[in-house]
Amino acid sequence: MKIRTIMLASGAAVAVAMLAGCTTTTTMPGMGHEATPAPTRTISTTDATYNMADVMFVEMMIPHHEQAIEMSDLVLGKNGVDPAITALAQKIKDAQQPEINEMRGWLDAWGVGDQNGMTDGMGHGSGMMSDDDMTALDSADDADAGRIFLDQMIQHHEGAIDMAQSEVADGQDPDVLKLAQNIIASQTAEIEAMKVLLNVN
Repeated sequence: MKIRTIMLASGAAVAVAMLAGCTTTTTMPGMGHEATPAPTRTISTTDATYNMADVMFVEMMIPHHEQAIEMSDLVLGKNGVDPAITALAQKIKDAQQPEINEMRGWLDAWGVGDQNGMTDGMGHGSGMMSDDDMTALDSADDADAGRIFLDQMIQHHEGAIDMAQSEVADGQDPDVLKLAQNIIASQTAEIEAMKVLLNVN
């Protein structure tokens, strides 16, 4: 199975200047530890419901969700995994794909588009799995796959919660803030459920 892993930075510094009565343009540089940073780009925030924190959160959460779905698909493709674990994996998949669609819609509405350059070359962080992590899950036998999935998804969820908390602190768009708050609540509950399952498996 082809494994696609997008690396995210563990955090991002976001600054938005607001000047009354005039157009404000914010520049967002490449944010990884790569030798050549990603190209800078500007976004006008005049009369916008969103700010740069919202854009950063959405652009980083899309690939984060995509990897969670990939992880879920891997464990769902195994036989003999605890049905409670596969049920959780299906729940994660069912919840996060609509959120991906919603976030892409926001980027389109903002005229930003899906900026792949935002994640290219960014350091491993925010709970994202490495290529080796994904290979370990993919190649695990059925007896181990469920436990590996739970260990990895707990870490993955913790990264998403950190990102969502930063959005709640710095974001502006009401819809994006609502999504971030939902991620904090739902994924915190899922982490607790996964910890219980780990003690069983």
